[in-house]
Amino acid sequence: MLENSGIPLMNEERYRLLIEAITEYAIYMLDVEGRVASWNPGARRFKGYDPDEILGEHFSRFYTEEDQSAGLPQRALETAATEGRFENQGWRVRKDGSRFWAHVVIDPIRDSSGRLAGFAKVTRDLTERKQTETELKGSEQKFQLLVQGVTDYALYMLDPEGYVTNWNVGAERIKGYTADEIVGCHFSQFYTEEDRLAGEPQKSLDTARREGRIEREGLRQRKDGTRFWAHVIIDAIHDERGELIGFAKITRDVTEKMEAQKALNQAREELFQAQKMEAIGQLTGGIAHDFNNLLMAILGSLQILRKRMPNDPSLSPLVDNAIQGAERGAALTQRMLAFSRRQDLNMQAVDIPALVTELMDFMQRSLGSTVRIETRLAEHLAHVMTDPVQLETALLNLVVNARDAMPGGGAIIIEAREIDIPARRGSLKPGRYVELSVADTGEGMDEETLIQATTPFFTTKGVGKGTGLGLSMVQGLTEQSGGKLAIESRKGEGTKVSLFLPSADTPASSQPAEAAASSVAVPRKQLTVLAVDDDALVLMNTTLMLEDLGHQVIEAYSGVDALNTLRNGDNRIDLVITDHSMPRMSGSELAAEIQAQWPDLPIVLATGYAELPSGGDNRLPRLGKPFSQDQLQDVITTVLCTKA
Repeated sequence: MLENSGIPLMNEERYRLLIEAITEYAIYMLDVEGRVASWNPGARRFKGYDPDEILGEHFSRFYTEEDQSAGLPQRALETAATEGRFENQGWRVRKDGSRFWAHVVIDPIRDSSGRLAGFAKVTRDLTERKQTETELKGSEQKFQLLVQGVTDYALYMLDPEGYVTNWNVGAERIKGYTADEIVGCHFSQFYTEEDRLAGEPQKSLDTARREGRIEREGLRQRKDGTRFWAHVIIDAIHDERGELIGFAKITRDVTEKMEAQKALNQAREELFQAQKMEAIGQLTGGIAHDFNNLLMAILGSLQILRKRMPNDPSLSPLVDNAIQGAERGAALTQRMLAFSRRQDLNMQAVDIPALVTELMDFMQRSLGSTVRIETRLAEHLAHVMTDPVQLETALLNLVVNARDAMPGGGAIIIEAREIDIPARRGSLKPGRYVELSVADTGEGMDEETLIQATTPFFTTKGVGKGTGLGLSMVQGLTEQSGGKLAIESRKGEGTKVSLFLPSADTPASSQPAEAAASSVAVPRKQLTVLAVDDDALVLMNTTLMLEDLGHQVIEAYSGVDALNTLRNGDNRIDLVITDHSMPRMSGSELAAEIQAQWPDLPIVLATGYAELPSGGDNRLPRLGKPFSQDQLQDVITTVLCTKA
């Protein structure tokens, strides 16, 4: 009997039956020279040779020409003989010349004395497996190319403990680390210090391990320490047994997206705020107009009453109080009009340091001994374009607010400096501005109060101590001047209110003090005045004041009535005083008709609005409601001086 490494073989008949029954393996014998000595059905099926075609032939014919040239068949036999076994995989050739991938084992066969008697050769066709492996390898290569080709996403793997095991080009671009620098490091170093202290990295892994996936957005940190806003996905990876082998992590830099969304949200908020303020402004302006008409009737009648009533000490204070209340109501309507941007501004180039200096004594007296004012006014400061009287009122309002925010005393700092706005900043156009600010060391405002600070009628002062229109008025003046109001405040850290006003191209022109008194004196004479107003109370009040001044008055309740009166020509009209806001024909439209037919007839436009709607003739003399008898007399004098 033959022996294989000392192991007894089965009897030849049983061995033959076993070998003949195997078709999945080519099992055959070689002599010591490598010639085929036996051939089973499996060998016939794999290699295509019948026994009579292959017995006695050298087994090297199954090798490719490249392997034959390299001497691989002979080396295989030598290895088997010297080392007791040869095993490898490679391409083999069938009878028809086609190739298949084979797994080959060659064992030496020795006799009972240990002498080499031949070789046993087992070959298995692994072509399908090889093809699958090749396809898998190709797929893996393509996947690696895909992963490495992605630059907008950081794609990498973590082991179960969170250590980086691979790294793509996108990760290097986004996070700044090369693969050599980061592979083997813990992924927690991408988190901010605050998140690391809060245990966020481990929480993310625990969630992904428990739920299979986690998706988050938050700040992450690059190699250079800069931060970016990241969208992160971590997926748990399990093997075929369901055991966790690591995590797949995808990170995308969404900083630009977040900034764009933030800008969009801000634009929406600004639009909403603008629409809200416009709606409130229209409502407030309308209320102020109607309120002015009521105050016109009240204030005018009270002034006439005071002139005609007997000098009774018990009555005079009552009338004076009523007049004072009406005047305070008129001041309130002016604030409402300022908020709604409907006040008529006398735009001039204003020297802010000079304006502040002139107000210093008055402001200091108004503040008391516990509050001090400091000024920080830049030298050679540019002038600003605004209404100087309204700016004085706004500055006083801010100083009083600062005082009220410091019940225990403190410092108010008034500062003015020039700044350049190179690009559009919200409602501010690019250009040169002067920032006039009033800062206090008071109690400050919380975030909710700060948001509502410029909302009309909102106030933190006690009942009766504020109308809630102060900051709204300041904001209205600033924006109507082409600027912007900004408020900085924190609870317990004081407040700073800044007015950004556009600088003037030319300095303010100084008007001689005597100019105001140099008006041409016009002798008082009786005039025939056509008074036009659709409000009977206002018309009666205007008539009383004109008649008290010694003039003759003809009343008209509409523009059509006024034109008919002029066309009748029964009375010589010296002056027309007309309301602007009237149905069917406005005061501006009436003025246009009068100027077309009677161009020399002077006209005064009275209005409860501080500015005329579009289409109004802004060249006409104006009389703002409610007006006093003195103001009425002044405008008449001015008109007559102009016509003289």
